[in-house]
Amino acid sequence: MTRALTVTDLGLDFPHAVQAVRILRHRTDLKTGTVSRQTVYAITDLTSQQASPQRLGRLARSEWTIENRLHFVRDTTFAEDASKIRTGHGPENMATLRNLAVNTLRAAGHHNIAAGLRHTSYEPFTRPLEFLGIA
Repeated sequence: MTRALTVTDLGLDFPHAVQAVRILRHRTDLKTGTVSRQTVYAITDLTSQQASPQRLGRLARSEWTIENRLHFVRDTTFAEDASKIRTGHGPENMATLRNLAVNTLRAAGHHNIAAGLRHTSYEPFTRPLEFLGIA
């Protein structure tokens, strides 16, 4: 369930905020069957004419899809959250390289990124170049 409230002229510290959104999210763990409930709050610069509560809910779900499809893979396969790279542009550069690896493996037909990395590691001097089309 998604509810939205227009928040212009309320003196908020978010100068471009037009709507505040509350999204009630239900999730079911497929292994255990346990149902959990989570409330998510967001702000947007979209007016109520540009985005109804239903549209805002769809936009939020599309963001979660990105989170589940890419960020979750980066964290579980590459242990990104445990990375010790913290200075300069290092974190962004490594995220870019991880994205390149994930997207290249998917383009090569690998649905399981960890298995694709193992497959690639068997011939580390030729397979990555073949996947990138520069061999």
